[in-house]
Amino acid sequence: MEKFQALVIEKEEEKVTATVKTFPQNFLPAEDVLIQVEYSSVNYKDYLATLPKGGVLRHYPLIPGIDLAGTVLASRVPEFTVGQKVIATSYQIGVSHNGGFSQLASLKKEWVVPLPSGMTTKEAMMLGTAGLTAGLAIDALLAHGMQPEHRLLITGATGGVSSIASLILEKLGFTKVTLVSQKEQAPYLERLPHAEILATQKLLQSEPKVLAPQNYDYVIDAVGGEVLSRLLPQISYGGAVAAFGNAGGFKLNTTVFPFILRGVNLLGIDSVNTPYPKRQQIWQAFTEEFKIDYDKLQVETVSLADLPKVFQSFAQQTHQGRTLVAFT
Repeated sequence: MEKFQALVIEKEEEKVTATVKTFPQNFLPAEDVLIQVEYSSVNYKDYLATLPKGGVLRHYPLIPGIDLAGTVLASRVPEFTVGQKVIATSYQIGVSHNGGFSQLASLKKEWVVPLPSGMTTKEAMMLGTAGLTAGLAIDALLAHGMQPEHRLLITGATGGVSSIASLILEKLGFTKVTLVSQKEQAPYLERLPHAEILATQKLLQSEPKVLAPQNYDYVIDAVGGEVLSRLLPQISYGGAVAAFGNAGGFKLNTTVFPFILRGVNLLGIDSVNTPYPKRQQIWQAFTEEFKIDYDKLQVETVSLADLPKVFQSFAQQTHQGRTLVAFT
């Protein structure tokens, strides 16, 4: 493939544009592995990359897209062979290195994971960074003693990470799951396994307390900010929160009491620089103990040209589920 199409972000003074363009293959740096992208997925971080002050892109012009899956076209290293199916997510992909919204991607070998046997490239991108994050969060909570009989709460329930997390928990036999969302009437929520749906506004309407009734044993938090601040005093003794989001703000208003009087654990989840062995472990888990029912995910498939509309849905806070960019 001598030429390829990609969505490129360019900036002139304070104006940022996202345009589909055709490039020669040598537009990409010659890295370890050249991949023909079959699917990419759209994340909130990709939307932020289109904003003048989104704080994501390190330079311009750049091809965004932090996720991709496809087939190796050329390899400079023995770890990967031509024709092999692979996944690449996070690290510097789509941030300081040309990413997945492209027919071709040239990447460092350390950023590329073999596609697990039994998983398709489309399924890999139905998961993407969102699935990796959900898997890491649940893996961390299981390590802290989470069991199916415990009471769980998941915030930001219509988002990609939280919806995948709820499906993993269903696979593991958890039934006491409360979903929290600003859109508590959204039909998509009814497709997800849950015992209760709670409005974010209801969670926030009570007066903040240093310690509150112990309503939940474990929490998967995609929101942060005031939501996380209100939840920490409600965690039962020895429970834990897996936190990875800041859609509700980056400030945390809390006290030491949940930690020193109830032994609550606050676990930070990072999917960007996850060590390679852990990354492989989580991807493999999605073909075994984390093998979810993909039919329960709300998935939209779009072309490169459709991406501006998808970004708009993030801006309007109407985006739900998973959006894939298809190149096949």
